[in-house]
Amino acid sequence: MSETPKYNLQHRFDGPEDAPVLILGASLGTTWHMWDRQIPELSRHWRVFRFDMPGHGGAPAHPCGSVGELAERLLATLDELGVQRFGYAGCALGGAIGVELALRHPQRVASLALISASPRFGTADEFRQRGVIVRSNGLDPIARSAPERWFTPGFAAAQPAITDWAVQMVRTTDPGCYIAACEALAAFDVRAELGRTGVPTLVLVGSEDQVTGQGEARTLVAGIPDARLAVVPGASHLAPVEQPAAVTDLLVRHFSSAWQAAPDTATGQSAIAAPPVKPVLAPPPPAPMAEIAPMEQPEAAGSVRPDPYDAGMKVRREVLGDAHVDKALASADDFSGDFQELITRYAWGEVWNRPGLDRRSRSCVTLTALVAGGHLDELAFHTRAALRNGLTPAEIKEVLIQAAVYCGVPAANSAFKVAQAVIREETTPQE
Repeated sequence: MSETPKYNLQHRFDGPEDAPVLILGASLGTTWHMWDRQIPELSRHWRVFRFDMPGHGGAPAHPCGSVGELAERLLATLDELGVQRFGYAGCALGGAIGVELALRHPQRVASLALISASPRFGTADEFRQRGVIVRSNGLDPIARSAPERWFTPGFAAAQPAITDWAVQMVRTTDPGCYIAACEALAAFDVRAELGRTGVPTLVLVGSEDQVTGQGEARTLVAGIPDARLAVVPGASHLAPVEQPAAVTDLLVRHFSSAWQAAPDTATGQSAIAAPPVKPVLAPPPPAPMAEIAPMEQPEAAGSVRPDPYDAGMKVRREVLGDAHVDKALASADDFSGDFQELITRYAWGEVWNRPGLDRRSRSCVTLTALVAGGHLDELAFHTRAALRNGLTPAEIKEVLIQAAVYCGVPAANSAFKVAQAVIREETTPQE
């Protein structure tokens, strides 16, 4: 067990100290205990390293807002422990971290296993909506629905103790860290980069997984050059818990036969050799030499500014949601198309993208202005945007009460009716 500083991850080791290191990454809302039934067998062959996500399992609640940041914190932890090269197996969010490591730090990863994983997890809107529900209702609605997402109905009914454990595991997660992890998954999309994953990869999926099913698994296999697919019968999303023996056997076979040797320090190439009976780690390659980045040149007088359209579209989608933006763009024609381009470029690319105010503050200003102008249609979707930007229903209420004083009670009365309907819709957990 470990007491970890702020930027390191809570972790533990199992297995011989001189064995190669195999890392196990857990999924969103779970702890390292989801791997408990794999440890007896895996720790016979490897020094198994497990870690908890920030705010999970009692870990320090220092949120990470991207998969890349989670990967960097994991590497910082490993660096402090002297672990340079390792095998990696991850489930769901843990799998996303594994892909990130293989893409950004390929010299560190000897072999990879992706369980219940995807190159893109659902849609950004789905995960940001989950964050809205957690901010408004806490983690209890998410916790109560976890068993139906994670397990097959038969398993959940036959194993009430494990089902209760799963619910409690989510309930005890720090809400802020859970929301940040949702944001990380909302932004994760490596579909265009899979071809650069250069390590042997096992893609493992439960036959009954309705969260990241066989379609997502086959996308990974089709995109990663050296990947194989394994389907675990009778398992849903949390396959290592539901079918521990089958998952353990697949991991042992994969990491025993597909452990890639470290690059030769002189040539940078890997030797081709017969798979060892027990994987042995070669010395890590030297760190790449630092390069001096060219100095940024001041913008020449009269030079053309970058077009803010792409940045505006990104911000517009993050704030309003893909569904809203897609609907607006789909309805645009020759008459209204230029207007859609105008607001994307200047309202979202210029104003909303300025660094002077955070998005929560911009939502407060926008709600007030819309109340003052009586723009109730726009108030509805900007109330949704305010929730996505991190305002709570209580904070939105305070904005509207403040607006009543300066914009007029009748305007605020109409605004309350609109905002109340939106908040009820957005914060009511889906059954």
